Parts: sequence; structure tokens; C-alpha cells
Amino acid sequence: MAQQQINIGSSANDGTGDPLRTAFDKINDNFNDLYGTSPFGQQITISGNKISSNVSNANLHLEASGTGAIEMEGIQIRDNHIEGTRSNEDLFFDAKGTGAINLTNLKLATGTTVTGILDEDNMGTDSATQLATQQSIKAYVDSQVTAQDLDFQADSGGALAIDLDSEALTFTGGTGIDTSGSGNAVTFAINSTVATLTDTQVLSGKTLTTPTINGATMTGTVTVDNLTLNDNIIGSASNADINLSPGGTGSVVASGLAIKGTSISAPDSSTVNINDGLNVDGTVTVQGTTVTADITTTGNQTITGSLTTGTLNVGDLNILADGTISTDTNGDINIDPAGTGAIVLSGTVTHAGTQTTTGQLNVDNLRLDGNTISATTGGITITPAAGQNVAVGGVLTAGEANFTLMEATTVRADKLEIDTSNGDLSINTQGTGTIDFNTPTQSTIGSAGGASAIPGAPTGYLKVKIAGTLRVIPFYDQA
Repeated sequence: MAQQQINIGSSANDGTGDPLRTAFDKINDNFNDLYGTSPFGQQITISGNKISSNVSNANLHLEASGTGAIEMEGIQIRDNHIEGTRSNEDLFFDAKGTGAINLTNLKLATGTTVTGILDEDNMGTDSATQLATQQSIKAYVDSQVTAQDLDFQADSGGALAIDLDSEALTFTGGTGIDTSGSGNAVTFAINSTVATLTDTQVLSGKTLTTPTINGATMTGTVTVDNLTLNDNIIGSASNADINLSPGGTGSVVASGLAIKGTSISAPDSSTVNINDGLNVDGTVTVQGTTVTADITTTGNQTITGSLTTGTLNVGDLNILADGTISTDTNGDINIDPAGTGAIVLSGTVTHAGTQTTTGQLNVDNLRLDGNTISATTGGITITPAAGQNVAVGGVLTAGEANFTLMEATTVRADKLEIDTSNGDLSINTQGTGTIDFNTPTQSTIGSAGGASAIPGAPTGYLKVKIAGTLRVIPFYDQA
């Protein structure tokens, strides 16, 4: 049955509404329809903090509309998802007492769906969806390690094997080699029957291939491949270069000059002088203080790190040691960052002369754009120095102005209204001054009295305070 509306009439007791009996009859019909067909009381019962189904073995469904979710404290259920609603909080499934959480299938974000956890020590089955317990894994690994052998083979003697569970591996030295063990390490060392670098031995009939000779004295000319050594002269085959290449972090030292890798320096930290010019094809790195005459360069110069100079002149731009940046002969200084880059000035900016800004100027929360001063957030406060005033030229226009004290020679307004509820509107004069009402006058009182006679009764009375005392002034209708 559709809901019945009670006609309450146009106004109280105007006789157009439903009679009382008819109204209550509609109320009874509405309640009968509510209790007879509504799920509440028929299919669902709400008692205290419990919602239950009245139909035997029936499910209780909570279903959101569209993309909505069913929300409970800390969680929400959307379609077939259970989600947490608090940021960065874990989601717990916790059974009480000896109860357990039963999952028929468990699937994480990626990987195979897990259907169970199997406990068998011999790993006899092969399942792609069941996990093994810790006890099963340990029993299986123990059984496998016990039955394992280590197979190995030397240069001769064939294949060998030891039982990892009951045998030990032995390392035995051979001719000129001894072995020793400490901790988990086995050390192989040559014995006294082998020539070593720290002892003196006489070698006869030996061929040395790429030898290293240290402390040897030789006479005459020694030839090593294409390199000859005679007295203090190191020479090479015809037109061949002589390459000096120390190993690792070593340097090539030539008298007081050290050449290390691609670096030239003095071992005693003295000054390195280049007097007859230097031709360099590639990158030159200079460390320390470099003293030069005038330098003329061609091409682009790249400097990584700090550049310290007295005065720097780039075209018409001059940068002095005292921090002054200037240009030659009325030239402009243009600072133009690329793309979305910005000009960032840190510290206090002092400016003399006229500053012209084209476009929008933002100062903290204050924005100047064209003829408009606005705030990006908060209000705008203009505070002059103590005893000084804020001067505004032209007409000041505002949607609403709040003043603690306003002094004006002339105030033009269509309406004077106090802002405080039920408060008095005070008009005060200074000293012996009076209130001057500069309005048109008439010679008669009003239509009730006519001529100049005072009517028998005024139209009403105007309440005013005079010198703080509440007074009433009679008024009359316009003649």
C-alpha cells in the first residue's frame, strides 16, 4: 500500500484539514503497512547491539550500492575485498581461544594459490599448491645430508669420494710443498728445497722470461727488446717511443719532477715551472696556485669547482672582487633562466633607484599584478611607523571596512548602522559643538493639526539618548 498523507490544512484550525478520526485512521493504515510488509519485525530483528535474521537458516546480507563499501571500525568491505581504512595499519585475522582461521585457498598478490600445509618427513608427495612444515623440511634435509658424498679428483689418481657424515678430507703436500691447517683454513707453502725471493741462490743454465731484476749491477750496454741502457742514457730502437708506465699508484720521478698517471707535480711540493710553453691536446688538471702571464684561449672553457679571481670581464659584463656587477656604457644586465627556471636571491636585497617589474610580483603571501594588490592566503595588513598615517589618493572602495577609529571631514553614506546587536548608535560632538541637521524645513506641524497648531496626539515617539539619558521626541505625519 502507498503511504497516505494527512491533510493538515492551510493554517491552524482553518477547517480545511482531515478530521481527527480520518487522520488517525491514515496513521493506523501506515503503521499496519509498515509492520505487515517491512523486513523489520518480519525478516530482521534489531535488539540492543545485535542484528539477526528471523528466517530459519537464512543468510544476513549487508550490500552497498554501486561502488560504495560497507564500513566498520578500521575496515571496509567492498565487493569481495576486505580493506583497512586507517593509513599504514596492519590487517589482522585473529581467532579466539583454541579456534583457528580456516582458509580453503590462500593466494597472495602474485604466485600459486596455496590449498594447504602438509606434514610428511620423507617429502613423498609432489604438490604445486601445498606447503611443507618446518619439521618436514628439517627431517628431509637431515636424511639427504646423511646420505651425501663429496666427489673430487686431482690431476692424477682418478675419481675420489668421502662420506660427508663420517669421513674427513685430508690435504697432503708434495715435493717442495708443505700444508698446514688452522681454524677452517688449509695453507699451502713451499719448503726450503725451493728457491725463494728472500734468499740468495745461484741459477745456472736458466732462461728468464720477462724477469724482474732488483739491485743488480751490470756493465756495458744492456738490451731489453727495443730498449738500450748504457751509462745514464736510456735509448730505443729507431723512431720508437720510450714509455714509462709505473704500476698501481706509482709515479715517474724525473729529478725534481714527478709524473704520476696524467699528473705532473713536484715531490717536495715546490713550484712546477713551465717556461717555454705547453702544448696539450685533451684535458689539463691544475691543482694548487698557478702563476701565469696573460692567457689567450680559443674555444669553450669548462671549470669544475670554484673560480677565484680579482676582476672578471665577460664582454660588457664586469664582476669585481668587492661583489659589484656592472656593464660597460649604459648596457643592461639580463638574467634569463631557461625553461621553468627561476632567479633565486638569498639574503637581504638592497635596491636604489626605480625598479620596474613586468608581470606578477609575489612577496610571501602578497601578490601585485597590474593595478591589483591581493593576498594568496590570509589578510593584508598595512602598518605605518608609530605616529604616521596611511595615505590613499583617489577614491577608496571596499566591500566592507572595519575601523576602530575613523576621522573624516565629510562622511557620505546611504545608511548608518551599528554592528553590535541591540547596541546604541552614538553621535558625539567635540567640546561645545552641536549636531547640525541640514535638511529642508516646513512651517506647519502636520496634517493632524494643520497650520501651525500642535495636533492633539503625535503619530509616534522617537527614542533618543541626550547626554546619556533616554528621551522620547514626538513626531507627526507629513502635511
